[in-house]
This record gives sequence, C-alpha cells and structure tokens, in this order.
Amino acid sequence: MSDPITTEVIKSSLIYASEEMGIAVRNAAYSPNIKERLDHSCAIFDRFGRLIAQAEHIPVHLGSLPWGLRETLRALERRGREMDPGDMWVVNDPYISGTHLNDITVIRPIFLRGEGAPPSLVGYAASKAHHTDVGGSVPGSMSADASELMAEGLVIPPMRLMIGDRVNEETVELIRANSRTPEARSGDLKAQIAGNVTGERRVLETIERYGLAIFCAAIERILDESERRMRAALRVFGDRDVWVEDVLEPPGDGPLLHLRARVRTRDGTIDVDFEGTDAQVPFPINAVLGVTLSGVHYVIRAATDPTIPMNEGCFRPVEARAPLGSLLNPRRPAPVAGGNVETAQRICDVMLRAFAQLAPGKMPALSNGTMSNVMCGGETSDGTAWAFYETNGGGMGARPNADGIDGIHTHMTNTLNTPIEAMERYLPIRMTRYEFAPDTGGDGEFRGGNALVRSFELLAGSARLSLLAERHRVAPSGTHGGGDGARGKHTLRPVAGTEETLPAKTTIDLRPGDEIIVQTPGGGGYGGPADRDPAARERDRLNGLAGE
Repeated sequence: MSDPITTEVIKSSLIYASEEMGIAVRNAAYSPNIKERLDHSCAIFDRFGRLIAQAEHIPVHLGSLPWGLRETLRALERRGREMDPGDMWVVNDPYISGTHLNDITVIRPIFLRGEGAPPSLVGYAASKAHHTDVGGSVPGSMSADASELMAEGLVIPPMRLMIGDRVNEETVELIRANSRTPEARSGDLKAQIAGNVTGERRVLETIERYGLAIFCAAIERILDESERRMRAALRVFGDRDVWVEDVLEPPGDGPLLHLRARVRTRDGTIDVDFEGTDAQVPFPINAVLGVTLSGVHYVIRAATDPTIPMNEGCFRPVEARAPLGSLLNPRRPAPVAGGNVETAQRICDVMLRAFAQLAPGKMPALSNGTMSNVMCGGETSDGTAWAFYETNGGGMGARPNADGIDGIHTHMTNTLNTPIEAMERYLPIRMTRYEFAPDTGGDGEFRGGNALVRSFELLAGSARLSLLAERHRVAPSGTHGGGDGARGKHTLRPVAGTEETLPAKTTIDLRPGDEIIVQTPGGGGYGGPADRDPAARERDRLNGLAGE
C-alpha cells in the first residue's frame, strides 16, 4: 500500500520524468522541427500499457500515444512476438501508431533486472517525434493529393531499433535510405533513444527508492484519483445530449465534407459518437482513430479541469467512437497525412461547439482552425538535398473575458514557428515577411486574434513546395454576436509572371526568386462589436493591429 504523500511524490516524479524525456529529445535532436519547434511528445506507461504520465507537449498526441502503444503490443502479439530486455522498437504505421507517417514512435520496454532473478517488466517509455521527411512523392512527406498511404512515405511496422541495448543499424539504414535528409533522420532517432533511456532511468530510480510493491500501489491510486476528479468535473454538465457539426475543405472546389457528433453526458461520464460523419476520401485528410481520440480528450480536459494529471484515469469516464470507413476512422490504406494536422483541428472545433452548448458563456470563439502546414525541399545549387517543414500560428478565438491572442499556435498544435535564423542558416531561402495581419480577427466585445503573415523566397537550386491548410473557404466563426475571423490565403509571387492565389492544398515547383506568402486565418470574435471598449480599439490601432 502507498500512503497519500508517497503517492503524490511518485506521481510528481513520473510527470517530471516525462518532461525530462522531452528535454533530452530536444537537446539531442538534429532537425529544427524537433530542436526549435518542439514537435515531439513523451510518455511513460505501466507494465499493463496504461498511461501513467505524459508531458505537456503536443495535444494531438494525447490519445494517439496510448492508443499507439496498445496497437503496437497487439501487432506484436499477432506475430507471436514480445518486447525483450534491451529492446527498443520503432513504428510509424498510422494504423498502428495512431497519427501519420512523419510521426515516428520509439518504445522502450522497462525491465527491472536484479541479480539472480529473471528480468521483470515494469513499464514502457515512449516518444513520438515528427520527422521532417520520410520519403514519399513530395519533400516533407505530406502530399496534398496522395490517394493512398504508400504515396505518403515509408511505412514502418513495429521493428526493433535496439537489440540487447545496441542500436540495430539495419533498421536505421532502412529509414535513412527512404529519406531525402538521412543524416537528420538518424540523428533524430538517436535523440528519441536518449529520451526513452532517460525515462527508463527515472522509472527504475523511483522503483529502487520506494520498492516495486509501493510503486505499483501508487500507480493504482494515481489512476483512480484522476478518474475521480474527471468524473466530478463531468457531473457539472448534468444529463445532456447535444448535436454538433463542422466542415472540412477538400482539395479544389469540391463539396465540403462534414464531421458530425452527438455528445452525451450522464452522471460523470461523457460519450462522443461521430455517427453521420462523411465517409473516408481518397486524399489525405482522413484521421486515424488515434487522432480522433486525441481531439476528444484534449477538449474534454481543456473544458473541465486541465490540472487533472494526464493518465489512463482521465480516459475511463470517456467513450468515443467513429464509424469504420469514415473520415475519422478510415480503412487502410486511406491516406492520412493531413488528418493528423488539419482534421485534428476540426475535431477540436466540433468538440468546442459541443461544450459551448454544455457550458454556455464559458467557451471561446473558434480559433484559426488549421496548422497551416508548409513543406518544402529540393536540391541546392551544389546538389545537396534539403527538406523543411513547419506549421504556422494564426488567430486565437476571443474568450468570454479577453481578446484572442495574435499569431499563435492553438489547440491541437503546441509547437513554435521555426526561428528565421535557423531557416536562413540551413536552407537556401530568405524570409521576406513575418508579421501580424491587421483586422483579421473577428470583431466583437472581445476581438479574435489576428492572423500571421509568413513568407520566403527561394534563393538557389530547385524546390518543390506543398501547402496543406484549412479555413480558406469557411471562416472561423465568432460567437455570442462576435464576427468571424478572416479566412486564410496563399499567394505565389513568381520571379517572372503575375502574382497568383494558390489553393489551400496544393503542390508546386519553385524557381530561384519565387516568393511564397502564407497568411493564416484569424480567430472569431466574442460578443457584440458595439460593446467593445473604445480604449481597446484605440490600443489596437496604435499597435498596428487594426486599420484607421
């Protein structure tokens, strides 16, 4: 049995261990996407595969890491395999790991190894990181028009990355051989190995200090406490049924795609059913079930009590499902690259609409609703290959008591914009604009956050650019009388020729001197514009966030 004080100490040590794993990954990473943008997540699981601690990294990994570990263990069981002491496993198959091919998951089984006793499995350390390029038809491995999973890049089933505590070089070489930037791939894999070893070390230190029996008892209390607190938070909503929907924008000008959900609360539980959501499509905005779960869990935590420790206990009062073969639970081999980034944001918007009915006056207006993905790569003038990926911030939705934040990553992304210095040092590009777009937040008593403008020029060599974004046709909506945020737009300013507007989802070739301008959507406003404080309007004007 573990007393309350010891349980609290163990809980805190595990949470910090998962955060420390992330620090190790960041410090050892090669690519700017992980080192600068922090596009990775880390978690610790117990011997039953239950999540016991997850660092506050990327919200889209909230449900996909636990789901991915369970599916990986099931895949190994079907093969008649299991994880052995000294192993480390790697997987990126979205239908197993739970996101998209760029997100490579590395798993370390944690064994207690005592003298004279057989090794005993006590848990798992896992890290998931977005690798900038894993092959496929376009640099960055996130094609806007891929019709099947195999066109998106290398598919890695569960494979051993380490055997007997030594790196399995054949696995590393396989991944390197399928990337346009092999050095960064092997370097980032080493960073994930470092993160998992850090998590393993901290778990074993905790067990050594308190003993395995107390450690296991503490885990049960930790999970039960999170469950109790989540049920208490959900009871506030009473017994309710709400129906909500939102839309996704397919490539081109085809009919909008619908996400529909019924959200039901009953006696401290919540049930989310996406029945009625449109069927999967042959382009990459399908979201595997792990992504769908992440969107649901993120909003539930944000709308209830974010201080509840993130672990298996939080999930117990929550049921979420989507029809097999739908946008939110596709059948293999549907393409899914954009589901992890764009559809995830729309799942979040659907859930926010639901909680706006469950808790009137407490939810914000909709934020920009897209990660505004930019993928670019090619060859420099001396033939060196390069690849680049980033998401871009946009306007945050206005809150019931405050304006939205300008040009920030919102909801399912918790990353940063790549520093201009890093981009210009390592890539053959020059940044030409990085600024807020005035008057793009929805008007209201509290205005939505303004959009971001970010543009660059190709300096030399050749490049292929892919853009993957949303909210170019349907604006982020305001609430309680607030105005909608401005829609996003992409612009090509060629070195020769006429400036043109590009689609939200497209792939084009660039020549030296071509400039790409990305303007992200703004956030929706909250409350009637007539109620806005004149001093706030004047402050926005003086700060260049609103016109004269």
